Amino acid sequence: MKKITVKLVVWRQNGPDEKGFFKTYFAENIDTDASFLEMLDVVNEGLVKNGSEPIAFAHDCREGICGTCGAVVNGEAHGPREKLTLCQLHMRSFSNGDTIVLEPFRARALPIVKDLVVDRSALDRIVQAGGYISVRTGSAPDANAIPVPKKDADQAFDAAQCIGCAACVAACPNASAMLMMSAKVSHLSSLPQGQPESKQRVLDMVSQMVKEGFGGCSNEYQCEVACPKGISVKYIAQLNRQYLLSAIKSE
Repeated sequence: MKKITVKLVVWRQNGPDEKGFFKTYFAENIDTDASFLEMLDVVNEGLVKNGSEPIAFAHDCREGICGTCGAVVNGEAHGPREKLTLCQLHMRSFSNGDTIVLEPFRARALPIVKDLVVDRSALDRIVQAGGYISVRTGSAPDANAIPVPKKDADQAFDAAQCIGCAACVAACPNASAMLMMSAKVSHLSSLPQGQPESKQRVLDMVSQMVKEGFGGCSNEYQCEVACPKGISVKYIAQLNRQYLLSAIKSE
């Protein structure tokens, strides 16, 4: 079982209004099969034993599903491996003696709560601005009651993979949430159930994104590279088209 020791240069900040700074730690004799967050657990156990403040980082499912975890590792959101969340990144991606610079996602719309933890509630408010879907409630309908072409179903499932982790925001030089928002819009607009409110939904969600202080898209494509689910920028093009048509028809 291989063990490595790495140098951690970690961003420490007590709150959104506090001045932050980098502090150096050493993660010693870490199993290369350990996940990145497990390595931080080990470091924090040592800090607590020494009476020091542990490194605050966000996590929940640790299965790449919830989108809670996330940090910038050596300048890359979620780290050096493609299509992985931070909790899925393992220490075998690093070598003995490596220096790892760890800092939070940086965006005006994602204020730092503490250390590596950022407030992602702005993304939730964008989703909430999309409103609801008008469907009849009650007993479950027959599976074939609303035919959905396979192409549309595949697109809806693909877009629905977005976990709202904000890696796209952190990777974008404009701190834009366009990839996340376009995935949410395309997920619903691809299905018959999402059609009745589709025009108003896209207008409301774009308006909320601007209100939250996210930047605009300038086609850098860094969002697609950083996305742990590989969401395509094609959804941004679809969003732009749908927004333009909705804005024209609403006048």
